[in-house]
Amino acid sequence: MATSSNYWEDLRKQARQLENELDLKLVSFSKLCTSYSSSSHEQPTRDSRSDSFGPSQDNMLVAMTTELEQLLAKLSVVNDKMAEYTNSPGASSHNAALMHTLQRHRDILQDYTHEFHKTKNNFFSLREREDLLGSVHRDIESYKSNSGVNNRRTELFLKEHEHLRNSDSLIDNAISIAMATKENITFQRGMLKSIQTRVTTLANRFPAINGLIQKINLRKRRDSLILGGVIGVCTILLLLYTFR
Repeated sequence: MATSSNYWEDLRKQARQLENELDLKLVSFSKLCTSYSSSSHEQPTRDSRSDSFGPSQDNMLVAMTTELEQLLAKLSVVNDKMAEYTNSPGASSHNAALMHTLQRHRDILQDYTHEFHKTKNNFFSLREREDLLGSVHRDIESYKSNSGVNNRRTELFLKEHEHLRNSDSLIDNAISIAMATKENITFQRGMLKSIQTRVTTLANRFPAINGLIQKINLRKRRDSLILGGVIGVCTILLLLYTFR
């Protein structure tokens, strides 16, 4: 039994170590993608952004993506081993506690996997769009160079193109802020739900806590409504400002 317990603790230690490493790597990965997004809004084409986000950064991004995928795969393997252990005959006496711990590690793996794929997909979508816009801009510059005449129609077209690009950037920023806020709220909701479950368990043991729980639930609903209203108003104002 001691050997089985040690095996379980070793698996938990491996899981926590991989989770901590994934957390740090995801933060660095998000910063790297954000630096590309910032440079793309400051420069008109991908060629002119070579100094701020060149081949070395591309190689770093590929390496970090591969490393994160490997870490997620390792954590998934550890979770599978923990699941196998919970089904073993020696773990039957503590099965409820083991299943609770396993589920918590699975939730963490799911959150990290979702965050990784979301950040990666957003980055590649942004880069594809920037490449397309850069191609359009280069075509315009080539036309201007070949014609040698900066007529009014070309100038108006360039101004309209720049206006659309700026509007697109403002909308992207608004959507990014809204998505980040949504993710943060979802994460906080999960934490509050876990805390609420524990508090409910205590409340069942101590009836005097029921009143306090009801007040907390009412305040939580009120704060959610206020926060949702603020986000909605900010989004509407930003859209009105963009298309003014």
